[in-house]
Amino acid sequence: MRNFVLLIFSVVLLTCFVEATVYFKEQFLDGDAWKSRWVNSEHKSDYGQLKLTSGNFYGDAETDKGLQTSQDARFYATSARFEPFSNEGKSLVIQFTVKHEQKIDCGGGYIKLFPADLDQTNMHGDSQYYIMFGPDICGYSTKKVHVIFNYKGKNHLIKKDIKCKDDELTHLYTLILNPDQTYEVKIDNEKVESGSLEEDWDLLPPKKIKDPEAKKPEDWDDRAKIADETDTKPEDWDKPENIPDPDAKKPEDWDEDMDGEWEPPMIPNPEYKGEWKPKQIDNPNYKGVWVHPEIDNPEYSADTQIYKYDNIGVLGLDLWQVKSGTIFDNFLITDDVKTAEEFGNETWGVTKGPEKKMKEEQDEKKRKEEEEKNKEQDTAVEEDDDDDDDDEEEEEGEEETTEEADSEGEDDESHPKDEL
Repeated sequence: MRNFVLLIFSVVLLTCFVEATVYFKEQFLDGDAWKSRWVNSEHKSDYGQLKLTSGNFYGDAETDKGLQTSQDARFYATSARFEPFSNEGKSLVIQFTVKHEQKIDCGGGYIKLFPADLDQTNMHGDSQYYIMFGPDICGYSTKKVHVIFNYKGKNHLIKKDIKCKDDELTHLYTLILNPDQTYEVKIDNEKVESGSLEEDWDLLPPKKIKDPEAKKPEDWDDRAKIADETDTKPEDWDKPENIPDPDAKKPEDWDEDMDGEWEPPMIPNPEYKGEWKPKQIDNPNYKGVWVHPEIDNPEYSADTQIYKYDNIGVLGLDLWQVKSGTIFDNFLITDDVKTAEEFGNETWGVTKGPEKKMKEEQDEKKRKEEEEKNKEQDTAVEEDDDDDDDDEEEEEGEEETTEEADSEGEDDESHPKDEL
C-alpha cells in the first residue's frame, strides 16, 4: 500500500514538473540575424519593407525592438518557419505584441498560422491558413480582434465582436485554443472573451432546424391587440390640417392686376387631430406568437476535434496598412497557458510602464512646443497690428501736413501779385 501511495505521489510530482513545450519564440534580440529566420514573399513585387526598431518611444531600446511596417499603403508578407507539430490533445497558445505607434487609421495587426507545407516565397492573401488572430482597425467602424479558424478548407469568422486596443502603446494579444473545444482571448494578460468553438463559430451545421413540414395553422391569431369595433369617430373630429392665417393682411402695395387675387398664407390648424383610428383592445382570440417547431438536423454530425490542426509549421504576417508604423514583437507559440502568461509579464509587462512614461513625456514636450509656437505667432500678429496702426498714424499726419501746406498755398494765390 505504501509503495502504491509513493507511486501515485511520484506521478503527480512528475506531472507538476513537466516542462511546457515552446514551439516558436521570437524577440528579435540578435540584431539583423532575424533576416535569416524570416522569409519575405515574392508573390508580388511591391510588398512593403519591414525594419527592426524599437520605435519613437519604448520601455527598453533593445528588448523592445520588433518588426515595423515602414511604407504607407502597402501589403506586407513575411513568415518564419519552425518544427511542425500537432496540437492534438493539448492546448495551443498563440501570443504576440502589437504597437500602432503611428496612430493607425486603417490596417491589420494580426498574424496567421500556416501548415508546414506553405511555400513561404509564394505566400499571399489567398494562401490557406489554419488560424488568423489579432487586431484589425479601419476608420471608426472597424476596431476588432479577428479570430478566424479554418475548418475543412473553409475560413470561419467568430460571431462575437471583440474590441481591440486602438491607442499608440504596445499591447499583448493571446489566443488559447483548448482540446475540450473551448477558447479564450486575452488582451494585456486579461481575459476579454471566451466560449466554445461550436457555439461561437458556424463550423458545424446547426443541431436543430425548423421542421419543413410544419406550418402555422390558418386560424392561428397572433394579434395581441385589435381595433374596438364599437368605437366611433366623434362628429367634430375632421378638421383641415392647414387653415388660412386669420391675422394675415393684404399688403398695401398689392396690385391684383399685376399680382393676382391675394390669398392669406396657410398655417397649421390648432384644431387638427390627425387621422382617426379606433382604440385598441385586447384580442380575445389571441393565441400568442406561433413558434415554428424544430427537428434534429439530418446534416449535423458532432466533431470532437474541431480544435485540432495536424501540421502547424509557419507563422506569418500577411496584411495591408494604409499608414505604416506598426511594430510586431514577442511572438510565442506554446502548449502552456501559464508559460505564455509569464512570458508576457517578463516582456510586455516589464516595459509597458516605462514606455507609457516616455510617450507621455514626449506628448508633454510637444504640447509645450506647440503652446510656445502659438504664443510666438500671436505676438507676431500683435506686432504687425501695432506696426499697421503706426503706419496709419504716420499717413494721417502726412495728410494733415499736406492739407495745411495746400491751404497756405491757396491763401497766397488769393492775394493779387504786384505788377512790375
